[in-house]
Amino acid sequence: MTESQNLVLSLLEDAKAGRPLARPTESASPLSPSAAQNLFSSTTPPLSPQKPRSPRSPQSPSRRTNSSQLPTEAKVDTVPKFYFPGGKPVPAEVRASALEKIDELFRSNPDGLAVPAVRELVKEVFQLPKALAYPLFYKLVAPNSSSITRDAILTWFDEKNVIQVDPVRRMFDILRKEGCRWVAPDDLKSMMAGILLSHPGLEFLQETPEFQDRYAETVIHRIFYKQDKSGSGRLSFRDLKRGDLLHALALLDDEEDINKVLKYFSYEHFYVIYCKFWELDNDHDFLISKEDLIRYGNHSLTYRIVERIFQQAGRPFRSKESGKMGYEDFVWFIMSEEDKGSDMALDYWFKCCDLDGDGCLRANEMLFFYSEQLHRMECLSQEPVLFEDVLCQMHDMIQPAKEGCFTLADLKRHKGLAGTLFNMLFNLHKFIAFETRDPFLARQEREDASLSDWDRFARTEYIRLAMEEEGEDAEPESSTDLWENSVSETPF
Repeated sequence: MTESQNLVLSLLEDAKAGRPLARPTESASPLSPSAAQNLFSSTTPPLSPQKPRSPRSPQSPSRRTNSSQLPTEAKVDTVPKFYFPGGKPVPAEVRASALEKIDELFRSNPDGLAVPAVRELVKEVFQLPKALAYPLFYKLVAPNSSSITRDAILTWFDEKNVIQVDPVRRMFDILRKEGCRWVAPDDLKSMMAGILLSHPGLEFLQETPEFQDRYAETVIHRIFYKQDKSGSGRLSFRDLKRGDLLHALALLDDEEDINKVLKYFSYEHFYVIYCKFWELDNDHDFLISKEDLIRYGNHSLTYRIVERIFQQAGRPFRSKESGKMGYEDFVWFIMSEEDKGSDMALDYWFKCCDLDGDGCLRANEMLFFYSEQLHRMECLSQEPVLFEDVLCQMHDMIQPAKEGCFTLADLKRHKGLAGTLFNMLFNLHKFIAFETRDPFLARQEREDASLSDWDRFARTEYIRLAMEEEGEDAEPESSTDLWENSVSETPF
């Protein structure tokens, strides 16, 4: 074994043992040509040479740190806790006051809390609308019992952390089934049953159970139409948090006239929806065909848009019969048709008009629907409006981010005007009304945020339907009665 190889092996052993490496002599330099040749002939590669450390430059007097000036302990500002998964803690006095109110209710009702006492519990202790007392009662009452025990109330009180959590969370926990993370339509039936039994504005419906069921069904469909942004048929806590259901339920406690609660619960709104459905359903099988829907609004819709609706482009039908629209599907349709400025309506009609599903309405897709409008104008002896003029007008109104491409985001930036684009494409009556509108009246309606387009439509239609019903109820007088009245009405 050569000298250079011995040297390399000794260096390796020193490095493994942690001993300081001996500096090789010049006579035995491993970098000499003969040593290098022998070194590279070995099968084991050498370690990379260690880079020599550069000498540290001396610090200037101004940069030298005095060890006596270093802080002995760094001051750290603590961030106060801001996230409370179980709700923000409340003072002990608040909890004690709530428990005292519960005890007071049970002192007055030693046999347990019936529905009237639960209404007081929900209002005074849980700080929720009284309408939620009915689903809470059915959730906590024992089988074959007519009252809730104190233990059941206190167990619910502690498990759900009622005092600390958000009011929407309390409502969510009351409505949903145990173990579910969402609220289904059936979960709202007990709440609606309680509203129908207790609200003074709905007492007249107690003699007609069939219309009670239809009213409850309509309200539930309207709630899910507004709150269910994903269209899954379920309401998550986030959906309820972003929505206004809790506020609408609170209005029921303060307002005896049910028709003044325009959000979801107005009986006049239900009456309009149900009568519109009944007018179209000729055979009264509670299903609407394509031929039935084409008569909506005095044939205001085009055949092409009706075809797209029944292709379920806007929303899959919940009807179990193929090719037919059920009552729930009709509620979604009429709410979208009469208030095209809402988010759900814009989603609904955008999907119907986006033929290729690329998320953009282009000129060829718009012309596909508008060509039928042109034909209908000619048949009605109306002066046709050229598509190029209408497209230019829509560009000026909507101002899409990309010319020639109307996206859903573009329409939602101009909700007040987006409905006009859809009316131009497939609703002739509303399009003609827009072309001949009073600009001052239109501006006044846009500035009045208290009423939506749906509220105005429902009010007008209810008056019309009520007048028609009164006209049918008034029986014409016979000719004999008319003759007798004319003889008796003498001037003397």
